[in-house]
Amino acid sequence: MKIAIVCYPTFGGSGVVATELGLALSKRGHEIHFITYKQPVRLDQLSSNVRFHEVHVPEYPLFHYQPYELALSSKLVNMVKLHGIELLHVHYAIPHAYAGYMAKKMLEEEGIFIPMVTTLHGTDITLVGRHPFYKPAVKFSINSSDVVTSVSQSLKEDTLSSFNITREIQVVPNFIDVSKFDRKSFTDCQREMMASEDEKIITHVSNFRKVKRIDDVVKIFFEIQKKIKAKLMMVGEGPEKEMAEELVKELQIQDKVLFLGESHEIDKVLCFSDLFLLPSEKESFGLAALEAMVNGVPVISTNTGGLPEVNVEGVSGFLNKVGDVQKMAENAIFILEDKERLKKFKENAHREAEKFDINRIVPQYEELYQSLLEKV
Repeated sequence: MKIAIVCYPTFGGSGVVATELGLALSKRGHEIHFITYKQPVRLDQLSSNVRFHEVHVPEYPLFHYQPYELALSSKLVNMVKLHGIELLHVHYAIPHAYAGYMAKKMLEEEGIFIPMVTTLHGTDITLVGRHPFYKPAVKFSINSSDVVTSVSQSLKEDTLSSFNITREIQVVPNFIDVSKFDRKSFTDCQREMMASEDEKIITHVSNFRKVKRIDDVVKIFFEIQKKIKAKLMMVGEGPEKEMAEELVKELQIQDKVLFLGESHEIDKVLCFSDLFLLPSEKESFGLAALEAMVNGVPVISTNTGGLPEVNVEGVSGFLNKVGDVQKMAENAIFILEDKERLKKFKENAHREAEKFDINRIVPQYEELYQSLLEKV
């Protein structure tokens, strides 16, 4: 199959999943065309089966904001005709499904009929999609798609409760390539760069937005370090980072907290981590939790959104009420204070992550694609 994948090319979960999906599909013999405004961060190899087409938005003085949707839909039309693309898979309802629909209609004028799969990832529904300005466009984009998937049952339920949806929504969870995570490739001396041997390593990875409750991460760690010798690794960039740095200074734990910024070596950090903190206000799935778990890192998270579908209470970690810093700290200490207990949680975390292995999930997308193409 020749498939176009449209996504945000950033460090965010939707872009990562879309890129990994495309790469996995290419290895299964499909021709994949990534179409977006810059090369996705996880797309580090191009080949005859993997191509990238950049969307250029020309400057025009009439427009105060340059119309990316118009440029994207036109690019889709051109690439479908040039490369014989058979199917569009767009990640995020707006602007991608919206632009994809316009491309479909333009192509139909020329007798080309191409189906479109839309995958909902979360923010397009739970945040942007509910804004009165965008809600009609989100509903239209979803209902105009040929197939709609969501990354969790929770997100599916949120979508159906927030919009008048006439399309069936199929749950196809996010995934991880378990084969890529080989802890043996990192040495103990690399761990010593982050913490001493008698210190536990606690990690948080996100885009540092308000919804991630970054202040709770710091407060939870503050309580942990009172009982357990530990270091906190803060990986990522975003609007809440400066606030977190000020809070760390206020609590006088600067020597125990490292802000690492955006990193392409997250797996190296997670490989040596003993615990992962994810106290988010909302998570449509919890890809960061899954990436921690596949590295054998138990997770202390909230019980919101799709997190209970990933992090299993008392097995791979613990689920807590949003904002309950004290309980999250207590659960963290419970895991960390006993060596054998920590070992068991680590083993459980990896085993639970294996349920989301890419080789179990990608065939579900292939079946969807094939059923659509048979109808064209």
